[in-house]
Amino acid sequence: MDAEVRVRAGRDWLMGPEPWSRRMLAGDLTAVVVLVLLGLGVDELSRSSGLKTALGAVAVVALVLLRRRLPAVTLVLGAAASAFLPAVFLVTIVLGWSAGRRIVGVGRALGAFVLAFVASVGLSVVEQWSQTRPLLVVVFTALLFLAATVMPGLASRYWHQRRTLLSALQERNDRLVRERTMVAGQARLRERQRIAQDMHDSLGHQLALISVHTGALEVDPALTDRQREAVGVLRQASVAAMHELREVVGILRDGVEAPAPVEEAQPAARGVAGIAGLVEAARAAGTDVRLGTAGRPRPLVAACDHAAYRIAQEALTNAYKHAPGSAIAVELRYEDDSLVVEIANGPAADRGSGEVVSGGQGLTGLRERARLVGGMVHAGATEDGGFRVAGVLPYGTEPAGLVEDVADDFGQRSQARALALKGATRAAPPMDWAALDRELTAPVRSRAGGVAMGCGIAVAALVLLLIVMGAGLALLVGSANKAMISRDEFDAVRVGESEQAVRGRLPDGDSILTSGMDRKGPPRPEGTDCFALLSTEESRLTTDTVFRFCFRDGKLVEKQVYEVKE
Repeated sequence: MDAEVRVRAGRDWLMGPEPWSRRMLAGDLTAVVVLVLLGLGVDELSRSSGLKTALGAVAVVALVLLRRRLPAVTLVLGAAASAFLPAVFLVTIVLGWSAGRRIVGVGRALGAFVLAFVASVGLSVVEQWSQTRPLLVVVFTALLFLAATVMPGLASRYWHQRRTLLSALQERNDRLVRERTMVAGQARLRERQRIAQDMHDSLGHQLALISVHTGALEVDPALTDRQREAVGVLRQASVAAMHELREVVGILRDGVEAPAPVEEAQPAARGVAGIAGLVEAARAAGTDVRLGTAGRPRPLVAACDHAAYRIAQEALTNAYKHAPGSAIAVELRYEDDSLVVEIANGPAADRGSGEVVSGGQGLTGLRERARLVGGMVHAGATEDGGFRVAGVLPYGTEPAGLVEDVADDFGQRSQARALALKGATRAAPPMDWAALDRELTAPVRSRAGGVAMGCGIAVAALVLLLIVMGAGLALLVGSANKAMISRDEFDAVRVGESEQAVRGRLPDGDSILTSGMDRKGPPRPEGTDCFALLSTEESRLTTDTVFRFCFRDGKLVEKQVYEVKE
């Protein structure tokens, strides 16, 4: 059990702060296999020993697996190991990329790369000290480090910063959307409370006066029974209106229905069951209203049930106002998938001379109410001059959302839909994306400037690298003329000639191509000063033919021909 815990703890430590998924593990293992195979090829070209090849493979595996947990340490160790193990050179590309992304802080990253550069150059000079010039090692090692380590590090660092910037912008955008939704919700709540207060203060007072006066009028002995019955209907209507007003005010203010006092009469049901009460009240007021039902009654969800009641109520009210005295037919048809509420009236039998008071929003409100529950409302004139209102309501459905499913640059479509389903953005004003972009402009400039600066540094480093490599190539080509002679020129030189005469006929050999070549051949005679030149004719891909001339006491005492493996 302890071993399992230790293994799990070691794995967690190795993964570092990032979750090591199966995809990442597969990628790391693939990188290890590829880099090991490439390293074997490099070792074969450089004719490394079996020990160096084994150490190189182990170093590649360890550096690749540890680079996530110890990016700076693996960068320095990889740069140092590349001076002695040729197979590790290709791993420095991966280590530079990983270190550029994962080292936190510019100062730490700069320190890690500088230390890696010093280790790479210094150990390369130590390794090649006896074979070539130190300055040549420094120049070429610096170029290789710049190309294979610094460039990937810069590219990785600023690519990661760009991703971090976009992530921060997305999080900020999400927060702004949530905050604006909350602000809009609070504003709607305050407006609803204000409307509720106004309705309570104005309509409540007027309805209370109507109820009191009709109650007093109902007991007036001067009224006939017919008049007293009509006044009773008015009083009951005013009481029911007060109950509905209290319910609406409670919903507007708190989002819940306000309970009615026990001593007051309870209002009629606000659903399909209450339509019969509306018809009875209309008949009591002297209106010819007929109610018909077709199909097997089925229950409706609360929103659809309430919408059916409101459609019947509004249609009857319009018939009272615009066609007084005409017969009204109310029909409820239970279809297979929906309930049809139809109210039709004939032409007006007696048009009054007074102005009809109408808000003009009744049918519009009914259409919106039906749309929100997945139904529809149709209203229009009939052929005989009457009017017909028909509503089609499903038996059960989810309320329709009011949030437009429109995608933006930060992928807010799914979030907006989720908020709509939760009801958080219902009836919210449309988001002003232009204003949001203006708010995000200020922080974007500074961070985008950093990314642009990093890209500029990377481009400048690449240009500098190309310039240095071009200059080095030109220097190499120019120095080749000072380091090469033909076989005939070598044969023309005789042992015993004066040093001045020999050096006068041959190039001086001061070239990077011949640096250290005089020490790679057979042992030199004691007390001699030698220099080496390359053959223009016999050099092959992996070996060079070297001509060596050794002088002592002003005379040529030895000349040698040998091959040096590159």
